[in-house]
Amino acid sequence: MGYDAPFDGLKVVDISQGVSGPYAGMLMAQYGASVVKVEPLEGEWGRFISRDYDKHSAFSVTTNLGKRSLALDLKSEEGKEALRKLINDADVFIENFRPGVTDRLGFSYDEVSRISPKAIYLSVSGFGNGGPMRERPAMDPVLQAFSGLMSVNMGEDGIPHRVGVVICDMATALYGFQALSTALYARRDEEKGCLIETNLMQGAACLSAIRMMMVSLEQGAYVVGRVPAGVFEATDGYLTILMYRDEEFPKLCDLLDLPELGANQQFATNAQRVEHEAEIMPAIRDAFKRKPLSELTAKLTEARILHERVNDFIEFIDHPQVRETGLISWLDHSGVGRVPVPNIPGLKPFDVVNAKSPTIGQHSREILTELGYCESEISDYAARKITLA
Repeated sequence: MGYDAPFDGLKVVDISQGVSGPYAGMLMAQYGASVVKVEPLEGEWGRFISRDYDKHSAFSVTTNLGKRSLALDLKSEEGKEALRKLINDADVFIENFRPGVTDRLGFSYDEVSRISPKAIYLSVSGFGNGGPMRERPAMDPVLQAFSGLMSVNMGEDGIPHRVGVVICDMATALYGFQALSTALYARRDEEKGCLIETNLMQGAACLSAIRMMMVSLEQGAYVVGRVPAGVFEATDGYLTILMYRDEEFPKLCDLLDLPELGANQQFATNAQRVEHEAEIMPAIRDAFKRKPLSELTAKLTEARILHERVNDFIEFIDHPQVRETGLISWLDHSGVGRVPVPNIPGLKPFDVVNAKSPTIGQHSREILTELGYCESEISDYAARKITLA
């Protein structure tokens, strides 16, 4: 135990797939827990999202670092019995199937609690375990649309756009990990574990809490907050600016060669500028288009106006600020190559901890042996496609 591995000694059984459940399990592993990923013999579907790198994907590498993999056919009684043995004495159980699926497999909260009374059971679904949409399949883009998140990410084309990262999945994973961590702390004073239910809908809502309240207070109307603000096109790229102080407006106009606009007392306060947005913003946008990013960032920095150029991920990773703060670890991963992984707050960099994502069933023989199966039984299970070994 200790700050480097506070969950050392804890046993986690993770049968989840995709992003939300697996990422929560990965965090458990990186904080020191022993995490066994149980997946089908063909591999869980997160391995095949986007490009396939020898039965790995960017999703599966990121969400399974530090785990061991046990491949089991959970439709067979032998596979179910092996999972029951694995659950024995488990501290945490994670699943993220549609409501009812895990129950039908025989691994409801009640059943897992019977096998391991101390187990904390994290159940992640799309829309929750109740309500008219409980059985609907869900993935991140679906929840971005349903939750209202897309509605506040309107493009200049007038079309709501999906955020280009799996933001609802990741938020749900983080909230799930947070709930597990606090439950494990509270369990010291309890006689048994508990059930934690969360879902992508809840993760999306909590992530959007501030904007949701703003829209609710304005009864659904879109209210412009600051003018000028947003993303602006330069001659060689894009940058974003945000102005909080009225005295910054004349400075911005001066560096954009628009002194008359900055001196206009009709635009002296933000409230006035919001009122005259249709007049101000086209002039500002046209002025930005005439200048390169290097000039703009230098002058905006000197004027102490909040801004930053819009980087792509490669530019971000290569930035001196990112390199010098040690934000990213580069991992040489079998079958994938050299990959960047952001380090987790509060932990040592990935390159000095267990940071490999397992292949399908990579540790099946090892784990089944630990569970008391002999070599002949394991070989028989492999031949009958109950496991991979």
